[in-house]
Amino acid sequence: MQCYTELTPPTAVTHSLCLPFINAQSNNLVVARASLLQIFTTKPVSAELDKAQNAQLQSFRSAEHYDSRINDDEGLEASFLGGDSVLVRSDRSNYTKLVLVAEFPLAGTITGLARIKSKTTASGGEALLLALKDAKLSMVEWDPEKNSINTTSIHYYEQEDLQAAPWAAPLSHYVNFLAADPGSRCAALKFGSRSLAIVQFKTVEEDIDMDDWDEELDGPKPVKEQSTTLANGTSSNEETPYSTSFVLRLPNLDPSLIHPVHLAFLHEYREPTFGILSSTTSPSLVLGRRDQLTYMVFTLDLQQKASTTILSVTGLPQDLFRVIALPAPVGGALLVGTNELIHIDQSGKSHGVGVNQFAKQTTSFSLVDQAELELKLEGCEVEVLSAESGEFLMVLRDGRLAVIMFRVDGRIVSGLSLRLIASEAGGSIIPTGVATLSKLNKACIFAGSEGADSLVIGWTRKQGQSGKRKARLQDPSLDDIDMDDEDMEGLEDEDDLYGEDYAPAKQSSNSTSTSGGKTGELVFRVHDRLVSIAAIRDFAIGQAIPSTKEDQANQIGVTSDLSFVCACGEGNAGSIAVINREIQPKVIGHFEFPEARGFWTMAAQKPIPKALQGDKGATSIGGEYETSAQYDRYMIVPKVDLDGYETSDVYALTGAGFEALTGTEFEPAAGLTIEAGTMGNHMRIIQVLKTAVHCYDGDFGLTQILPMLDEETGAEPRVDSASIADPFLLLVRDDASVFIAKIFKNLELEELEKEDSVLTSTKWATGCLYEDRSGIFAGAHSDEGAKTDENIVMFLLSKAGALHVYALPELSKPVYVAEGLPFVPPLLSANYAARRGTAKETIKEILVADLGDMTSSYPYLIVRHDNDDVTIYQPFRIPSTNTQELSTTLQFQKLPNPVLADDPEPPADDEDDEIKRPTLMRRCDNIAGYKTVFLPGDSPSFILRSSKTLPKVLRLQGGGVRGMSSFHTEGCERGFIYADSKGIARVSQIPIRNTTYADIGMSLKKIPLNSDIHSITHHPPSGTYVVGCDTREPFELPKEDDYHKEWQHEKDLPLKPTVGHGSIKLINPSTWTVIDNIELEPCEIVMCIETLNLEVSESTNERKHLITVGTAVSRGEDLPIRGRVLVYDIVTVIPEPGKPETDKKLKLVANEEIPRGAVTALSEIGTQGLMLVAQGQKCMVRGLKEDGTLLPVAFMDMSCYVTTVRELKGTGLCLMADAVKGVWFTGYTEEPYRMVLFGKSSTKLEILTVDFLPDGDELFIVACDSDGGIHILQFDPDHPKSLQGHLLLHRTTFSAGAHPPTRSMLLPRTLPADSEYLSQHINNATANASSDPDSHPAPPSLILFSSPTGALSCLAALSEPQYRRLSFLTGQVLSSLPHHAGLNPKDYRAPASSGAVGRFPPAVDAGMGRSIVDGALLARWNELGAGRRAEIAGRVGFAGVDEVRDTLREVLGAAGLGYL
Repeated sequence: MQCYTELTPPTAVTHSLCLPFINAQSNNLVVARASLLQIFTTKPVSAELDKAQNAQLQSFRSAEHYDSRINDDEGLEASFLGGDSVLVRSDRSNYTKLVLVAEFPLAGTITGLARIKSKTTASGGEALLLALKDAKLSMVEWDPEKNSINTTSIHYYEQEDLQAAPWAAPLSHYVNFLAADPGSRCAALKFGSRSLAIVQFKTVEEDIDMDDWDEELDGPKPVKEQSTTLANGTSSNEETPYSTSFVLRLPNLDPSLIHPVHLAFLHEYREPTFGILSSTTSPSLVLGRRDQLTYMVFTLDLQQKASTTILSVTGLPQDLFRVIALPAPVGGALLVGTNELIHIDQSGKSHGVGVNQFAKQTTSFSLVDQAELELKLEGCEVEVLSAESGEFLMVLRDGRLAVIMFRVDGRIVSGLSLRLIASEAGGSIIPTGVATLSKLNKACIFAGSEGADSLVIGWTRKQGQSGKRKARLQDPSLDDIDMDDEDMEGLEDEDDLYGEDYAPAKQSSNSTSTSGGKTGELVFRVHDRLVSIAAIRDFAIGQAIPSTKEDQANQIGVTSDLSFVCACGEGNAGSIAVINREIQPKVIGHFEFPEARGFWTMAAQKPIPKALQGDKGATSIGGEYETSAQYDRYMIVPKVDLDGYETSDVYALTGAGFEALTGTEFEPAAGLTIEAGTMGNHMRIIQVLKTAVHCYDGDFGLTQILPMLDEETGAEPRVDSASIADPFLLLVRDDASVFIAKIFKNLELEELEKEDSVLTSTKWATGCLYEDRSGIFAGAHSDEGAKTDENIVMFLLSKAGALHVYALPELSKPVYVAEGLPFVPPLLSANYAARRGTAKETIKEILVADLGDMTSSYPYLIVRHDNDDVTIYQPFRIPSTNTQELSTTLQFQKLPNPVLADDPEPPADDEDDEIKRPTLMRRCDNIAGYKTVFLPGDSPSFILRSSKTLPKVLRLQGGGVRGMSSFHTEGCERGFIYADSKGIARVSQIPIRNTTYADIGMSLKKIPLNSDIHSITHHPPSGTYVVGCDTREPFELPKEDDYHKEWQHEKDLPLKPTVGHGSIKLINPSTWTVIDNIELEPCEIVMCIETLNLEVSESTNERKHLITVGTAVSRGEDLPIRGRVLVYDIVTVIPEPGKPETDKKLKLVANEEIPRGAVTALSEIGTQGLMLVAQGQKCMVRGLKEDGTLLPVAFMDMSCYVTTVRELKGTGLCLMADAVKGVWFTGYTEEPYRMVLFGKSSTKLEILTVDFLPDGDELFIVACDSDGGIHILQFDPDHPKSLQGHLLLHRTTFSAGAHPPTRSMLLPRTLPADSEYLSQHINNATANASSDPDSHPAPPSLILFSSPTGALSCLAALSEPQYRRLSFLTGQVLSSLPHHAGLNPKDYRAPASSGAVGRFPPAVDAGMGRSIVDGALLARWNELGAGRRAEIAGRVGFAGVDEVRDTLREVLGAAGLGYL
């Protein structure tokens, strides 16, 4: 059978909500990405700091520009912002950035979020209600003791008896939505055709409800009933946060509620009150009728389960689709239609505005006419800008911004109007429509999108009359910012916003506001973004080539063979995303350095002459910029030569490289350097050798030597590892003792007394020092403000595996001891105790380091095991009132990390004599703006975290690494230097222009194309990519039609319908720019683009890779659809001057008109270089003739609309998928030319994509339907149920859940040499060879899927033993791990049993109870503790945990795609 694994998380944002979730004071944004729940908090970052940091990351200025102003903060800002920074500064505000707190993958599809104020939450924050696909509700709250979410209630309304009428469609066919009462008394889930589930919540009767109580009018105020408190301190009220829920039939509330459209709970009512929009006629009967909708408001009496109708407004326009409850002082509800907005207040009074001329034609409801706006409101979203001033923000489907303004007189709404935001005021910063809007704070809103990056948008109000003068003063500096920022466009958080939109927006706002125009009132700008590759339309696998020969030489060995290139995004957000599994460094220089065993770079300060030493001498310029402005000056390199002789050398770093430094007191022959760094505020260089510690001043003058000598015993222990955190130094020695030293004000290094007997008696394995800037490890005394050197924390790991934490310089007793670290439990605390005999893991090394980026960083405990796997723990404090002791409040939470390290390579013969020294993890403070940790060794990796992600382990492309160090010089800013196992050293940077890493756990480069792009292919001979794009154009009816004279009257329609107009673009991957563009005919769109290896000459049988394009010409519904097949060659031409990349062009080879039907799919077929074309309801085999025509030679009649055609390369076996009629399996023969139907699936299947999956000598058919089901079918004429093969056999179905695959590709699979799957195949092949010498087993392959949510996944075959053991393993993991929101992963992956699939199985059932293995569960294997893992491995039939690890490494993740 097969295993389904998810390679990347979903990136499309479907829902969002802002609420105080972590605690009562916090401001959290909850974001739902289909099946992933993320909780963010907001962090203000000053705008100048944000720009300054980005300038540091990629500054193209010279070093002198920094140095002149190093020692003063103002100067530093001025250096980034130009001379007038003080003026600009007064005008700048904060940017709101998002910081991820936690994320939870759910076994369900989120369809709604609601906030519930609850007095019973453990954290004091509010609870979150999740609505899940079909009809489930889960209520979750934050649990501060587990630092996770806790499910408090589960509600399930999917029972059969609620399914109303026997002819009702399945639940998933209805739009189900969630609405919550603003007073948190109840929530309603509308599901099915007309069922409403009401969940009640217990609220403590607050005084808020009695704010408007007037004793004179209302009589004496009622006294609150005190809940009696029982002896044990519990209240007599029940403590569950909810009480019973019940289901209402909507027609029982009112007989006219037969076809509900939408509902919302209204603000400012004593009892839960909702407004509902409904109709008595079904939506299919409304043609020719108008104003059928009714808006009614009901008050619910939860105790009596009864309701009262408060008001009813009839005769509303037919196109209303949404009810939005408005907060006070506006109040009431806003009804949104496609052509109008209508506000209905509490008394039923209505005001409306029509936003295009169709409003008048479609309704007789009285509306204010604003038809000149010409807006279409389908798919728009509305959110509060400012309730007090009655302003609401609306984002249209094309991303434009508009403001709805209510005129409020006292408490009465007297009208509303709409105005668009001008694009120079930021009205077009959102490229396409949004799925959700949530207001974050007073001047900031989150716009989540399913087809583009999600943005945090802030706004500022216009200034007064002084704006004119200010603008004039600002102009020069603003222009300066413009220029500088062109270079920085597309950094991780900031796109080309600052370069193009930001500065002009400010200027224009000033100019328009002074002229009295209204457009300048609000100015919008982007503060932050969540990167998304959602709505993957199509993908290709191809090469990305560096532009110059020099770059190509540099990148050898660190570039993958191929890249995964996908066309993603919707509308103007269309872009190309280039994805690689590993980080591909940008190499600035590489050279042979076989003797290097490590690197340490440092920025030491030159010794200051005594006469000049003042206060500033030893201090630097504030924590943030401590060394950022200074380049590294020296590098110490330990070396081992061919004879095994160990030395160390020092080099001076220059702008572009480094040169050996001579004439200093540095001793190369002193031995191998273990660790090096600076102490005493960069005044002393420390070099730790095996036998001593050498201290040098900033010019390498020797100032002190500390020998490793035990005076009592005379022993000379060798140093194994060292850690430096100014002003302390920690050494761990080979006799398992530790040595702690401190550098004092006189810059002398002295050993500290080990007062604690535990320090001297325990055998220590490893340790590290950490400077605690966040205060997470500080004890209770930290509130008074600690001195700078008192926030250094020492972590020591004993040989027995206990973690001891000391707060330096206090060495008398540890502040925290955790014995259970070797058991790697999911939650590590001081009192964690495992059962006796529980299996342990061997821990090689621990490191505590900050991980993050410029916006936020956080300490993590990184544990490295002896097999090089990494476990990452996040420390957190339990908020407790009575005690602040670390031992009770500090806990470590294990973060998910499915990445498994590679096995060490066996050493080559000539390296046997050298003992392999373990290379230690390196903490790097700033590599390309990331605070990161590097893991050298056989699986070299960075642990990267951006402020919006969890830490992710990413491999560095290339072989093993012996040593690395950060490297910050003028020629290589914020880069690193490393030496690989082949002895080549590289000075390199992590590319960050348009590139992110931690967002999807892979390297992702996103190139905006700003047009709707939906197909892409790679052309291997030229190395270019061809994409098919669409732009929307107004549609006009054909003028010259003789039959339809009335079409002439429609030529001056003001708001014309739009149709796609296709174009084909040629893209050069060296610069990712468009180098050729071909416009198609009007109304012609690209349906598919493939690179096919076609025969171009009948005489010589020459073959060529040609670009084949299938198109459709659609001129409205009165004329039939036509199609075309276009064949292009890519030819080399003379490039444009100064643009060497423009040396290719598309040349038309063939143009075949298809008179009936569109060309929807293309494929190669057979062995003679012909193509298979799906044209309308036929699939035709065509050959390219030399005169440029395509000659048909064979065909097969199809049913409705062919979505995919596939051929198993060179065999003539074909698959054709129909959008509504299932899968056809056919064969094609060449002598004579004909196509034969072998077998069909059920004809009731809606297939989006289909592919072959060869597995040894078996061939499976994998079909993906529109519900996300992945069906495994097989052709077997010998099976009795298959009617001699006419019916395909259905082996199993697996649900992809929230991520239905829409595109697929069969790819070769890379496997390790000792793979169990490979060995089984070789055995089978040798057994079969004796019986059938001609048969060859298929090479191992897998299918790669992409889905509209931006998730990538793959399906790979398993051997029989692997399948059996992994199926058992998923069952064990399922029962051993907690599942968030009370969801069942097994049920989530089960095929849809109701609806069409339930009634009509995909094919003849021959499943034998087998199913696909769920890789998402296997990926959580590392979340288990060591003991539980060993226990399960034995129980399931593996030889041990290591064998499970080897199998998972072969099956999970992108391991099978080694070439990406």
